[in-house]
Amino acid sequence: MNPYTGAIVHGRPQPHACSRRPRLLVVGCGDVGLRVLKQLSKAWRVFALTSSPARIGELRAAGATPITADLDRPETLFRVASLAPWVLHLAPPPNHGAGQNDPRTKALLQALARGGVVRRLVYASTTGVYGDARGETVDELRPVAPTTARARRRVDAEMNLRRHGHVHGVCVTVLRVPGIYAMDRVGGNPIDRVRQAAPVLVREDDVYTNRIHADDLARACMAALMRGRPQRVVQVCDGNQMLMGDAMDQVADRAGLPRPPRITRDEARASLSPMSMSFLSESRRLTNQRMLRELRVRLKFPSLDEALIQHLAG
Repeated sequence: MNPYTGAIVHGRPQPHACSRRPRLLVVGCGDVGLRVLKQLSKAWRVFALTSSPARIGELRAAGATPITADLDRPETLFRVASLAPWVLHLAPPPNHGAGQNDPRTKALLQALARGGVVRRLVYASTTGVYGDARGETVDELRPVAPTTARARRRVDAEMNLRRHGHVHGVCVTVLRVPGIYAMDRVGGNPIDRVRQAAPVLVREDDVYTNRIHADDLARACMAALMRGRPQRVVQVCDGNQMLMGDAMDQVADRAGLPRPPRITRDEARASLSPMSMSFLSESRRLTNQRMLRELRVRLKFPSLDEALIQHLAG
């Protein structure tokens, strides 16, 4: 990737005679953010916001300039105002309480507005904003209908971000993301899930799930930073629409492990946590045509099965 300055002409960064690197601020630099850093840090100057001083060394080693600040403490965000024309917002809303708003996104936008330098902002939201589609095919035109406080906070964040884009002339792209997996992702390794014998629903109670490999999500984030359309929503998924139980059976068969136990929905309610049940209560079949056509993302892992084959082949 060629280096660019922060200047934008017709939505594209422009080369500079001195080859100055473009500046990107990553907010919420967890697993996906680190994967983005691996791809961009040599050609871009990347600032990574963290609330944990313990992560400064890790972020520096990944090629970023750490910025210590806390989205839950807006007074600490003064340094982010004029850092970069590009912003990648990967921080989730608070995961506790019954509130319907995302104060973290609100605090970030207020800080960025003071600087007035941001031209592109990409936000990773969730497909949970659609609620339960009862197995229907879902594209970006479907109205949101969140059923959990967590998803309602995401809707609030999306609305504030797109409003900010209109008011301040910022190109905001919202990526709606389903389940994220990778064989090296903590809490997102499907083989580990099968090893733990985590139950799935019997076929008559099962739900359609959608997924994206963490590396492909990082690629989609980078593509959106370069090619995302203003105030646009894009679903980021591999396009494979499978029942959750079938997907886990596939993982077990590929890995040579016992298939997960099947339980009824009533048994699940009695034994699983509310968080786990929330994922078993919504069924959607997502399309990814806008991602492929507009962002021009070429998936490295176009299916869970292909990711398993590549991983097990070593």
